[in-house]
Amino acid sequence: MQYQSELGLDAWGREYKNCELCAWKCGVNRLEGELGVCGVGMPEVAYCNLAQVLQSYSVTMLGCSFKCIYCNAYRISQYPDSGWFYRGYVTPEELAAEAIRRIDSPEGRAMCVDKISFTGGEPTIHFPYIAKVVEEARKEIPGLGVGFATNGFPSQKTLQRIIDLCSYVTFEIKAFNDETHRAITGAPVEPVLRNAEYLIRKGREKIRAFRTIVIPGINDTEIEEIAEFLTSIDPTVPLRIIPFRPNYILYYHPGPTKRRMDEIGEAVLKTGLENVWWAGYYPMKTSKRANGLATGFTGVKHEGARLAFAYSKLAGCTTENRNCGECPMKLNCPASGLKEPWLLDIE
Repeated sequence: MQYQSELGLDAWGREYKNCELCAWKCGVNRLEGELGVCGVGMPEVAYCNLAQVLQSYSVTMLGCSFKCIYCNAYRISQYPDSGWFYRGYVTPEELAAEAIRRIDSPEGRAMCVDKISFTGGEPTIHFPYIAKVVEEARKEIPGLGVGFATNGFPSQKTLQRIIDLCSYVTFEIKAFNDETHRAITGAPVEPVLRNAEYLIRKGREKIRAFRTIVIPGINDTEIEEIAEFLTSIDPTVPLRIIPFRPNYILYYHPGPTKRRMDEIGEAVLKTGLENVWWAGYYPMKTSKRANGLATGFTGVKHEGARLAFAYSKLAGCTTENRNCGECPMKLNCPASGLKEPWLLDIE
């Protein structure tokens, strides 16, 4: 299939003729429908949204260079094998115009959105397209910030281009030992560690954070090693330690307890790494905040209903009987506009 003529691609599209954007360096001609490890032809968009915490217009791209067994976005990362259907190809000009409209929308202004960010899947495999989107968007907003979240597996040439283009980069290190990394992702760890060092030395000011997902019994004993590795290069780089939530192939695998997260966090601090954050765990009990709110629903007979009402109130619901058809805010519901549910239990 002649993608270039059908989709009206310009110079950016020619980079897919011999694709070496990630460390696999497959060399396939994606313009002609040849597929590498990621299984992706031309760039396709899963969805876009305003991200409150990042204050960005977030673009989620389809496909990934890894096949992680715990991926919480496996329907996106393993597209098209997952069998789900998404937006598909959007021209860079159209996506840039859409981003500008959303950033300048009442909701975008209320959230102080000042950047466009790219995630996935893995955006590395779409980098020429992303660069074109940014180029078009910056014609209207010259100072537009750009965020990039990566699994750490770009080719070194692509990584340098990411550093040059982006305002900040979030970089994930999934394991330290090669066997563990291959078992989790299907890919070797050496390119990831090499790229982590390169990013620190060549783009320190662009690092938003390194992050590692804690999977009990699989990689939880390697978090200290990751921290020691980072400390040996620059002890000031930020590391965010995130709890695994059961998903995909590891759907029946347990998440970490709060005690285990605290043990790991404290051990990491002892490595000399100065900027360490950890929080969250797989919840084994109901929310303390919800339980506290539930006691206030004195007119509700059933205990389960009181707790369910409490969760809705945490999310912003203004009524106590949840009769949405009669609610004056039914077309502007604070609860249905919830962006990041994991923030509900934070005081």
